[in-house]
Amino acid sequence: MDIRIGIANTARELSFESSQTPAEVEKAVEKALTAGDPFISLSDDKGKIYIVPTAGLSYIEVGGGESRRVGFVA
Repeated sequence: MDIRIGIANTARELSFESSQTPAEVEKAVEKALTAGDPFISLSDDKGKIYIVPTAGLSYIEVGGGESRRVGFVA
């Protein structure tokens, strides 16, 4: 599943693929924001951990992983 995170005052977004379900990501974000946690932690498919300050979150886009096509599509 693809995750995109927009961070305030940053020109680029953080984008990575995760094995977490959309419900797990939503639950983690909701928990961090309601509890007033200073950071949110998410992991990708390769085991990297992304720690993002909750105060700087602009948006989080969670989408289904779509297989990428190779070559020309007719």
